Amino acid sequence: MDLITACDIRLASADAVFSVRETRIAMVADIGTLQRLPRVIGDGPARELIFTGRDIDAARALTIGLLNEVLPDAAALHAQAQSLAQEIAANSPLAVQGSKQVMSQARRREVDAELDYVALWNAAFLHSDDLAEAMQAFMQRRKPEFKGR
Repeated sequence: MDLITACDIRLASADAVFSVRETRIAMVADIGTLQRLPRVIGDGPARELIFTGRDIDAARALTIGLLNEVLPDAAALHAQAQSLAQEIAANSPLAVQGSKQVMSQARRREVDAELDYVALWNAAFLHSDDLAEAMQAFMQRRKPEFKGR
């Protein structure tokens, strides 16, 4: 999710699966998902995915606006990505780069400030019992029992 929310255009094959796993392992996502996902899909759907840690398939990701397009398989995905890249490359590089810079300027400042905040948050809770429980449960292949400590 961190990677796809940082992309300008998002394509996926029909078998793709997306989630914000950090919540399920007693962590706060800290490399951009919390800052970018609500801007991509809206606050309500973002909160649902972040708070539940639920997996969603490509069809659902398309419905909520996470994806621009879903392709039937990896070969079709690669072909569409190549075609789209060629279409963009046929335009003036200055116009494409300038458009991207102008569109990203305000968002970048906000995201940077929010990343600093989440780094402080995670540093404070790095030694939580819940994080230790999540790691222990993973290694023991069992469902974690979180206590909120």
